[in-house]
Amino acid sequence: MGWYDRKIRKVRDLSCGDTRVFLELEVRRVNCRSCGSVKRERLDFLADNPLYTKRFAYFVGRRCRQSSISDVAKELALDWHTVKALEIQYMKAQLARVGTPGPRAIGIDEIAIRKGHTYRIVVSDLLRRRPIWFGGEDRSEASMAQFYAWLGKKKSTRIRLAVMDMWKPFRTATQEHAPQAAILFDKFHIMRHLGEALDTVRKAEYARLSGRDRRYIKGQKYALLSRWENLRLDGKKALKTLLAANKRLNTADMLKESFGQLCSYKSEAWARRFFENWRASLKWQRLKPYEKFAVMIERHWDGIAAYCRPENKVSLGFVEGVNNKIRVFQRRAYGLRN
Repeated sequence: MGWYDRKIRKVRDLSCGDTRVFLELEVRRVNCRSCGSVKRERLDFLADNPLYTKRFAYFVGRRCRQSSISDVAKELALDWHTVKALEIQYMKAQLARVGTPGPRAIGIDEIAIRKGHTYRIVVSDLLRRRPIWFGGEDRSEASMAQFYAWLGKKKSTRIRLAVMDMWKPFRTATQEHAPQAAILFDKFHIMRHLGEALDTVRKAEYARLSGRDRRYIKGQKYALLSRWENLRLDGKKALKTLLAANKRLNTADMLKESFGQLCSYKSEAWARRFFENWRASLKWQRLKPYEKFAVMIERHWDGIAAYCRPENKVSLGFVEGVNNKIRVFQRRAYGLRN
């Protein structure tokens, strides 16, 4: 391998005060005898964009953490796309420094990135309270398997708890790649299913009634689905009037409020006894959506009862909080193609 040619290149470095600094370098091209092609030598202190040094690229990346790309480009007299490319290199370097985590308890959820059922999977470390993976092509078992492939077999075997909704592909992939992990179904998703059952009862009652009898139900969906302590004074008054006027909705609301006690038990046997009594109270109530909900709980009981064990008492709201932050990022990034 010998030299092919060489030339002087001007590379931008960190500024000195208000003066921009450029380095003049001799860059060589070499003739590779094995492949016969001409290649340019790679200098370790240059960024992916060879017109800038790495330390300048990292400076740009740090500035982008406090300012917008447009402001940084104007401040440093750079093109917008150049700043974006240097910021991406900075973020990749930060991810490489973090390395692959070794979580003990993970939270799994999906988030829609656009209309048309286009999903990505979000995995969070529940003990360290930070997201660790965002990816996949959809919410299928194959996409979930990509996370465990990225994590590695050794670290996958260290997971002791996996919190998720009742989506079967997530459960199947976890049982295959981390069979030692206890699977726990997120109580927020469980209560959401119960809220949907209550809303179905509300719609059925509204359709059954007519005339002035409907006025108590109309416009009270969110008052009925919200927790009592989260309602304002006017919402509490409207809900009291609704429950006093409609016996079936009153029964359905009481059953919804009482079911929340299930996650407070520390013994699986007592939790099971509570659920059996709760399901028995549905008899003669003519609440078909609640009966379907009870069947679903019975089918997924192992993942629900796992929350009764003391070692599985972890905070479950963090995963939903991460999803909300991602949605904020999506709104702020409106119009960006990358």
